[in-house]
Amino acid sequence: MTTCGDIISQSGASFGTSGVRGLVEDLNDETCFAFTLAFLSHLQSENRDQKLTKVWVGHDLRPSSPAIANAVLKAIEHLELTAVFCGEIATPALAYSSINAHEPSVMITGSHIPFDRNGIKFYRPDGEMTKDDETFIVNSKTEFPDDHFEKQCLINVSALPSANRNAHDAWHQRYLTAFDGMLANMRIGHYQHSAAGRDDLTRILENLGAIVIALDRSETFIPIDTEAVSEADRLQAKAWSSQHELDAVISTDGDGDRPLLSDENGDYFRGDTLGIFTALALQATAAVTPVSSNTALEKCGKFKTIGRTKIGSPHVIAEMEKLAQNTRATVVGFEANGGFLTASPLKSPWTQTDLKPLPTRDSVLPVLATIALSKLNKTKLSNLQGLLPLRITASDRLVETEKDVSMKLLDQFAKGDANPSALATDASPLQCTDTTDGMRFTFKDDTIVHLRPSGNAPELRIYVETASQDSAEALLSHAKQTVVKLLG
Repeated sequence: MTTCGDIISQSGASFGTSGVRGLVEDLNDETCFAFTLAFLSHLQSENRDQKLTKVWVGHDLRPSSPAIANAVLKAIEHLELTAVFCGEIATPALAYSSINAHEPSVMITGSHIPFDRNGIKFYRPDGEMTKDDETFIVNSKTEFPDDHFEKQCLINVSALPSANRNAHDAWHQRYLTAFDGMLANMRIGHYQHSAAGRDDLTRILENLGAIVIALDRSETFIPIDTEAVSEADRLQAKAWSSQHELDAVISTDGDGDRPLLSDENGDYFRGDTLGIFTALALQATAAVTPVSSNTALEKCGKFKTIGRTKIGSPHVIAEMEKLAQNTRATVVGFEANGGFLTASPLKSPWTQTDLKPLPTRDSVLPVLATIALSKLNKTKLSNLQGLLPLRITASDRLVETEKDVSMKLLDQFAKGDANPSALATDASPLQCTDTTDGMRFTFKDDTIVHLRPSGNAPELRIYVETASQDSAEALLSHAKQTVVKLLG
């Protein structure tokens, strides 16, 4: 008997920091069917007293996503469950409706990773999958229906059904209620590129009163990474702001769960800074974020409890849940990519209406809450930085750097074969090393360099933090050049 675990182990796809990831050719019908069947079978065995009936499904705009969606739908059909197919949709919009319905969901997306890859995100009825769930799935003993396939392809393929619009409408209503009228007469540039949920986002912005200028809509997939915004994209935002006299530029990554927000000058906020502003706007008392995020969170002194984790929303969520259970705090979380998560019921800073918790990355709440913060403080977006201690972060990546190569580099530092101070611009002495996730070096001049292999793609991530924009850019350039030399 072939099991789902057998198919998964033989595939080239695997779990990363957020869902299954792999090359498009590895995400064939057989593999995607096996992952989905294993996930749903795991939920069924775990919740024998609560029978599963429906599974929500959505996908991004990658050309490979519809075929993967078809395999996912066939797996749902195999278990005689009903699929609520939402079509092209932002990940948090799909998750918001499925979680509120207490039903699982499956989102086909590769998020921001390169074009030749894709992925699948799985949501339990109560939120994102845990790392323990991943273990059950990859070791699944659920019988795999070999007779449904020939050469890893489904024998019977159906056209995708028409999209159910309920999740789209619920996502719109969440923000129309919480921020009603807030964007009246604001000129908002919406960089649409190929982001899932781009039409829903335009609808939200317009119905909140904004004059929306659609920018660079693309029918070809563009892998925008909100954590490593390219210099070309930065310059483009400045040009748009000047050309169209914008109050802000708004965008998201490929699956719509990570935001981009610029001020009126076209300068993009860093994702972790956006997270702090959002937490302040929502009057959170406890904040959780990965170790790579800006230390202005601690230095501002505005939060009673702060949790630091490994990079990846499952780690943030686990710590958020712990704090929410053990304290009376209002708990939020965010990542350096800008994704914002909530574990507690909150109030809109604009209308004071209730905001239900959404324990997965959301790209709309941090944008609207930050704009609300600027309006409530009667200041421009560009002046918000004055609310925080001046700590500037920057990041970059070395693409096509396999994980084993990155790990060998970190091992050199760990064994003393490479000197961490070589990464600092003035060879500042090392103060301490944090190995929570990768290696994060803090130097005595209060600068930081953090090296971490990506969990989603063959990339080495480089993060830096200093007290000014110029020094951050200089440190990032120096650290990257040093790493390239060490890699040979």
